[in-house]
Amino acid sequence: MYQLGVMHYDGLGTKEDPETGVEYMEKILYSDSPKARHLKFAAAYNLGRAYYEGCGVKQSTKEAERLWLIAADHGNPKASVKAQSTLGMLYSVSVLKDLKKAFFWHSEACGNGNLESQGALGVMYFYGQGICQNTKAALECLREAAERGNIYAQGHLVEYYYSRKFYSTAAAAAKRITENDDIDMLAKMTDCLPTYVAKGVAMAAFYLARCLQLGLGVHQDQAAAKKYYSKACLLDPGVASDLELAANLGRI
Repeated sequence: MYQLGVMHYDGLGTKEDPETGVEYMEKILYSDSPKARHLKFAAAYNLGRAYYEGCGVKQSTKEAERLWLIAADHGNPKASVKAQSTLGMLYSVSVLKDLKKAFFWHSEACGNGNLESQGALGVMYFYGQGICQNTKAALECLREAAERGNIYAQGHLVEYYYSRKFYSTAAAAAKRITENDDIDMLAKMTDCLPTYVAKGVAMAAFYLARCLQLGLGVHQDQAAAKKYYSKACLLDPGVASDLELAANLGRI
């Protein structure tokens, strides 16, 4: 029944029918059958996703939160680790923003092996978001997440190297990151959100462009700089705009 729900919701091997997918997930979540017990956390996570996206049901961030809390089960490693990480994201950027809750859930998910949350924790430690600022802990999280393939963490490490004037290291790392800009493929490979993969590549592209423009750690190349500035803008206009403003103000 769970597989049928996923197939209907995502249109896998059948016509996309999110309403039917939601019905299957609800039957599993509220079933008294012992056979459904091990699927309840996954069903709650998927129902939360449906409510958050407003797909097959009326959109409700509060209902998504309620269902994801069920799925996360207080950080239980046998529950939905994806829901734990998703709660970290939810409390970071939505109308329910609460950075202390975000830090808690990213910590739980990271402890249960979630790669996305490990990178997010590094950023939160770095900027003191929901926790006291701790550069050592930030770099530990970012480096380990980067080694495991977290592109967002890799982008933040490029920014750190640049800020410390390790220009050749920043440029070399940025070049590696920007060689692959197939965001959907990278997201699938790492099980990270495409939005944050794109942000990571955009950060790397902007700092590589900056190095090329000014000849920092690499040979100066205005044409290549323009190409990478354009890539950053295409991947994430918001990231590119914020970094351009910082550059214009002399902060980077």
